[in-house]
This record gives sequence, structure tokens and C-alpha cells, in this order.
Amino acid sequence: MAKNKYDCLKCSAYCCSYTHIPATKTDIKRLAKYMNVSEEEARKKYTKKGDKENPRVLRHTYDEHFTSSCMFLDKETRNCTIYDGRPKICREFPTQTRCGYYDFLMFEREVQDDPEWIATTD
Repeated sequence: MAKNKYDCLKCSAYCCSYTHIPATKTDIKRLAKYMNVSEEEARKKYTKKGDKENPRVLRHTYDEHFTSSCMFLDKETRNCTIYDGRPKICREFPTQTRCGYYDFLMFEREVQDDPEWIATTD
């Protein structure tokens, strides 16, 4: 497999702002174990109703850059607070060898001459 050409630690966690971050039954079980709560409590507290394709999705909270993002994203460090308990989709993302948002972000940071610059959705 090709080596990733991006560094998620330099990103503003754009993928965590996706509206529907699926949480499967296995994900909820993993999250419950990680948070030391029952599966039912994890389902109610950390997920909400999704759609037909993804019946349960992770809850969001306010985010100054993307309006809302995953409730488990640390808004200061932009890192996952449940990294070892994160859902499968987060473990596999991105599925490509390049992340389009990361490429865009690095380009904009160079153009803006600001290594901390973050594009917002406002």
C-alpha cells in the first residue's frame, strides 16, 4: 500500500465535521467499553438517529471552524479524545493515499503565509 502523503496532526480535523459519522453496533460496543458505560448508555449519550444507510451517527457539538463537529474532537488541540475507542470509519479514513482537504489546507497555508490558517465554513 502507498504511504500517506499527509499528516493528520497538521490538519484542523475537517473529517470530524462530516454530518453523518456512522456508529455501528460494534462501534457502540467499543465506545461503551472505552467510556466504561453500558452499550445502551453509549448509544443514547454519544450517538443520535441517522438515516436509513447509517441508523446511528456520532453526536456533534459547536465548532468555531466548521459550525459543528464530532463531540469527541478536542476543539483546542483538534485531536480525537477517544482515539482508541473511535469508530471503524475513523480508523479507516481516509481511504485514499491522499486527503483532498489536507492538500487544500497546505496550499492555502502557503498562499496565506500562515502555517496555522484554517478555512472555515462560515
